[in-house]
Amino acid sequence: MNIENHGLSEQVIPIQSDVFSGVIAQKYDLIVSNPPYVDQEDIDSLPAEFTHEPEMGLGCGEDGLDIVRVILAESALHLNDDGVLICEVGNSQYHVEVLYPEVDFTWLTFERGGHGVFMLNKAQLEQHAETFLAALKTA
Repeated sequence: MNIENHGLSEQVIPIQSDVFSGVIAQKYDLIVSNPPYVDQEDIDSLPAEFTHEPEMGLGCGEDGLDIVRVILAESALHLNDDGVLICEVGNSQYHVEVLYPEVDFTWLTFERGGHGVFMLNKAQLEQHAETFLAALKTA
């Protein structure tokens, strides 16, 4: 509805997909993701107003990275050569840095605040492909 209401039907194509399952063999210049990323500790201490949200929209495993692991392991396959991945992980930035200490994430800063958003290009994703796959297998 929002796409139509804003006259963007020619520019925005919605796709229903579980991470990359609905875009097999598709390649993009830019992947932007805001997956569920709240770790279990934060889920357990959320204020009451958050209980109105479905937990699967917030929490994502003990460290909050269950879906982020998949995104990191598979996104290079869906990026063009100069493609870029931008992904929000919020407070789970700590867990990302602990899990992947050898990866040189670019952590974005914002004029009006916010944190926990990283950027990697396809070359970086390919450079660390074995690390990302190993983390996915051990989760």
